[in-house]
Amino acid sequence: MLFSIITVCLNSEKTIERTIKSVLEQSCQDYEYILVDGESTDHTLDIIHRYEPLFGGRMKVISEPDQGIYDAMNKGIRSASGELIGIVNSDDFYEKDALEKIAKAYKGYDYSILYGMLRTISDGKEVMVYIKNHEFLKEDMITHPTCFVTRKIYERFGGYSLKYPYSADYEFMLRMKQEKEVRFTEIYSIISNFSLDGVSGGTKAYRDTLRLQHEYGLIGNREYRFKMFKSWIAMKLGR
Repeated sequence: MLFSIITVCLNSEKTIERTIKSVLEQSCQDYEYILVDGESTDHTLDIIHRYEPLFGGRMKVISEPDQGIYDAMNKGIRSASGELIGIVNSDDFYEKDALEKIAKAYKGYDYSILYGMLRTISDGKEVMVYIKNHEFLKEDMITHPTCFVTRKIYERFGGYSLKYPYSADYEFMLRMKQEKEVRFTEIYSIISNFSLDGVSGGTKAYRDTLRLQHEYGLIGNREYRFKMFKSWIAMKLGR
């Protein structure tokens, strides 16, 4: 199995079908599909089970309480058997040739992170298409919804830290950038589509990222305090 694809979901009945179909319709079919549900109370699981037979035994469903989105991702990673692990959230979806493009770019190196271009969507409309180079990780996060990470990286260096409920993906990539054995490969094609209404937005996420940047020494004490104060004001004003 070349790929393990993970989708984390909770009460995602409005968007999960589009996500599942984007995996089902991949031009490259060398994958398993792991859905990690946080015990949804809507029709999310009904939709998942309706599609399950179409995957011919390649779908695995986990439904149980978790400690947030990154805890659920870690569960999926621990269940994965593929060589490359991709994560597509329940309100996002892959391009039909996403896995094919990743497979062509993958050279078989044990500690590889591959990523590509991301299309952002709001109210069903394209906002922008972009990529951020890993060489500038200290300034900003790469396009995590397009990332494929070798299972051996997770096994050796660990998964996502629950210390950062909104920014653990950024912390993971900063940690991997410090490891000399890890190689990043950028792909200049659209891999995934990202909904701007997801969990990563808002002031809480911004404050989480500031704390991460401060702890990694990317911003100094004065800048950290100033930006945290500004974000606190914004929270008070309901922005």
